[in-house]
Amino acid sequence: MNRLRLTLEAIIANSRWFLAPFLLGLILTLAALLFNFALKLFDFFTSARMSDPSEIIVGSLKLVDIALTANLIVIVICSSYENFLAPIDVQQRPAWPTSLANVGFSGLKQRLLASIVAIAAVNVLEWFLDIENSADSTKLGWLIAIMLGFALTMLLMAIADRVGEAEPPKH
Repeated sequence: MNRLRLTLEAIIANSRWFLAPFLLGLILTLAALLFNFALKLFDFFTSARMSDPSEIIVGSLKLVDIALTANLIVIVICSSYENFLAPIDVQQRPAWPTSLANVGFSGLKQRLLASIVAIAAVNVLEWFLDIENSADSTKLGWLIAIMLGFALTMLLMAIADRVGEAEPPKH
């Protein structure tokens, strides 16, 4: 019976490597985002000369949106690798950003939600600055409500994590 349990535990522990193809897929997604960013950057510079300042700001926000999404993907890739596949020893890999090492589940949730709130805020600001071209107050209201919902969720999760840390460990 003990041998069966050890075999089952080994299978369960090694099944984590099924995550590797997902992480490689996310790396390819980063490449697609980089390609899209380069295209938008080229369009941004070719049209900037004839654009008014609000169009330049909106174009800049679109580039920021792509960059924030790429950051979100990097956070997921790095923390998933370290939390589920193999630990990263920052001392042996000085090029590895220390902010992405040793990120626990609580920290990962906070970083992910903060990135999502930032992306949502950029989208709301983008819509607000371009409101005269696309005056849809209902959609803008929904965007603001969704962003505030994410921010409230982030706040509640931070409070829950703090309360959870304050409780003594159960033995």
